[in-house]
Amino acid sequence: MPDYTWRPIESLSNAERSIDLAAIRPLYEAWWSAKKRYKASKKEILDRFTTRLIRRLSIETGILERLYDLDMGTTEALVTHGFVEELISRTSTNMEPAKLIDLLRDQEAAIQLVMDCVTQKRSLTKSVLHDLQAILTQHQETTTAVDPFGNRFEIPLLHGQFKQRPNNPRRPDGAIHEYCPPIHVDAEVENLLRWLQEYEKEDPVIVAAWLHHRFTQIHPYQDGHGRVARALTTLVLLRADLLPLVVDREIRTEYIEALERADLQDLGLLARQFARLERSAILQALSVDTEAEESPSKALTAAVIGSLAAKFEKRKAEQQAQFRKVDTLAKRLRSSSHQIVEQALDALKAPLSQLGHPETAVTSGGPDYHNAHWYKSDVIRTSEAGGKFINFFEDHYFVKGTIQVNTERLVFVVSLHHIGREPTGIVEVTAFARIESIEEAEEREFIAHDFFPCSLEPFVITWKTTDADVAESYKRWLDAALAVAFEKYGDLL
Repeated sequence: MPDYTWRPIESLSNAERSIDLAAIRPLYEAWWSAKKRYKASKKEILDRFTTRLIRRLSIETGILERLYDLDMGTTEALVTHGFVEELISRTSTNMEPAKLIDLLRDQEAAIQLVMDCVTQKRSLTKSVLHDLQAILTQHQETTTAVDPFGNRFEIPLLHGQFKQRPNNPRRPDGAIHEYCPPIHVDAEVENLLRWLQEYEKEDPVIVAAWLHHRFTQIHPYQDGHGRVARALTTLVLLRADLLPLVVDREIRTEYIEALERADLQDLGLLARQFARLERSAILQALSVDTEAEESPSKALTAAVIGSLAAKFEKRKAEQQAQFRKVDTLAKRLRSSSHQIVEQALDALKAPLSQLGHPETAVTSGGPDYHNAHWYKSDVIRTSEAGGKFINFFEDHYFVKGTIQVNTERLVFVVSLHHIGREPTGIVEVTAFARIESIEEAEEREFIAHDFFPCSLEPFVITWKTTDADVAESYKRWLDAALAVAFEKYGDLL
């Protein structure tokens, strides 16, 4: 890869403003509406969820920077119970537990500063940036510098001060990535903060991606840029009354790739990644079991009465017609899915006819077909791993397509199901498949031997989503899911 030459940051372009996030935007309003209800009746539970989300963010931001390693079991314990040294064994991390706790508390304190800025409606200034970097690096005494000949050496880390020497890293392939020269840092940061003030009415996820990328383009400090950038992302989202998003260790490679694409003036990958993470946070928040989260100190009678009251309240909420509007769109997507799956299976017949006589069938499902109970376990298997609650008390729709050649059959399913323990007006769409074989010994019954998800991420609609919002993006999503199923089936044949 050739060297990356620094150039001044750019404001949010029209192309970046038009990045297609239409599928998530109605989810903002669904969350705002749900948050008002939570604040009125379940504020403690909402606060507890947010606290755990911030702890997870605080842990993962350091892992992304390779400051430390931490196993998943200990991660979950710290998220649940807080940053307590006794929860960390020496075998669960590559750092002294006391030192790790210092770093985690620094990262949590930085997010607290961000939350204070939002609560007090403070503008983002150079002073706030300095404070963030100083908090995040206060337990780091040195950082690595590189001389003009590429030699690496340790230097004292400046806390809360812009860099005084270049910090241009050499990539593994030998290319140099040039960041903003120290002499231009102050002016570049001034531009960044001035432009940010102008974007209050823009899509917050796009602004968060823009701010994150442009800040890292400047690289104004000696160290701590990734951690500061992710804290700034949280600032933008909290100002928009959304949730912090967690970039975790599992998507580190994808995250770095998205930032590199943004360096090449393509912010879309990073914005879509942020949209996916924000959507996941919202769906998890809506799936919190409010009854299970109630304080165990309640007397039994009071707890039962409270639980009954909550259930009656939910039943009343279920009658709200506005949330049921999403079912109308879900049915239309089911119809569209039926047609798309049918056409795709018909097109697949031609190449497969060289192996035998392909037979296809497509079935629609839902309460109107009296088969809405089909595939519930498979839906849970593909959806609930992300901490979401699949609400089968609401209407569930699906489309099933099959194609059989000789003794091998592909079963492809698109499921449209509600998310959240109470009615939210949010429907998630997932796709999965299984490959089945006819076993002669079992009187030619089909025996399933391979189950797999076909959608890397779900498609989400809300009661405020319109056909125009998602028509094209849904077709692309379903086409990609079918491609996964067909490739797997083709490999088997």
